[in-house]
Amino acid sequence: MQTSTATVISLSILFLLSLSTTVNGHNITRILAKHPNFSTFNHYLTITRLANEINRRQTITVCAVDNAAMSSLIAKGLSLQTMKNVLSLHVFADYFGSKKLHQVTKGSTSTATMYQATGEAPGTAGYVHITDAKGGKVRFTPEDNPSQTDTVYVKSILEMPYNISVIQISAVLQSPEAEAPTAAPDLNLTSLLQRDGCQSFYDLLTSSGAIGTFLSSVDGGVTVFCPGDDAVAAFAPKYKNLTAPEKTSLLLYHGVPVYNSMGMLRSSNGLMNTLATEGAKKKYDFTVQNAGNDVTLKTKVVTATIIGTVTDDEPIAIYTIDKVLMPREIFKGVVEADEPAPAPKAAKKKKAVAKKKGNTTEDDAEAPGPDSSDDYSDDDAADQTASGGGRWLPATVVMTFCFSWLVFI
Repeated sequence: MQTSTATVISLSILFLLSLSTTVNGHNITRILAKHPNFSTFNHYLTITRLANEINRRQTITVCAVDNAAMSSLIAKGLSLQTMKNVLSLHVFADYFGSKKLHQVTKGSTSTATMYQATGEAPGTAGYVHITDAKGGKVRFTPEDNPSQTDTVYVKSILEMPYNISVIQISAVLQSPEAEAPTAAPDLNLTSLLQRDGCQSFYDLLTSSGAIGTFLSSVDGGVTVFCPGDDAVAAFAPKYKNLTAPEKTSLLLYHGVPVYNSMGMLRSSNGLMNTLATEGAKKKYDFTVQNAGNDVTLKTKVVTATIIGTVTDDEPIAIYTIDKVLMPREIFKGVVEADEPAPAPKAAKKKKAVAKKKGNTTEDDAEAPGPDSSDDYSDDDAADQTASGGGRWLPATVVMTFCFSWLVFI
């Protein structure tokens, strides 16, 4: 009986471990690199930096077109920004594998694209209709171009349900709105920071010298969270009491050394490192949280909300926020008025006892997992193949499964 039980447990554990699969880390550039007939499409995903945004998404469908089909698009002589808008229309914010495409509810559905997510698409121009037509064909039609009825599904290139699907369609999706001339993004960070209520924050950056760090970060991508003029004015008394190094750290705390579009911020939660980070001892990070379209930045001291967008064009994103971000490294022990009051001493003693027993306390778990750049980067597993890295199933699941077998026998 004991031998039988041990065998069952061993088999159960092996079975559960075999279920562990890769759940993130796709890289569209590497996926398409294995198919030379999509090299032109792949090239433009890279130089428009759309590939980076695709890689950060957990659930995505990429409609690739071959080199022959891309030639007609290139012949139009579109600017790089306009090309990005067109290609964004070929990336769906949902998973559509071959099976799902042929089982569309009531034969037709509409899906949002990354063009819609950018906010550049007027109205519903960033949507694409998917129709399961007669003869087993699946047709794709842009919302603002209903006359395009000849673009159909060709084949599946890669499918990892329900994470990423890369499929081939027969022709480029033509959208008058996406192809409309688009001005090149303004990459002058100095002028951008003097717009839309950021003047006071800009003045602090220049007077402290912190502006230099922001400017040197532009080439690699930078996201600036700019407190509005009213927020800066309200914070002035606290700012005056800081030392010069503390002022610099505070201002650098409002910059992130990577570009984050609004779509990225809305689709990911987690810690974000800042320009003020000084190694392991002084992390100077905050947590990005979202509820619907609202995005908040939470430190251990204050929670600020994004209230506007100054610019959102890679490699620069500048958002206005309603409060000055206060890092715990500087404002130790200061808690925002609307934050919960500290627990009474008795409760703290209980926490200490719990910690001795091996339990995790609130202080041990400071914030949710890594930011999106850790989950989706060019160094992650290339194309979600079975040989790629993955996350193991939780130990509690394994134990529960094994226990159920023991009860059964």
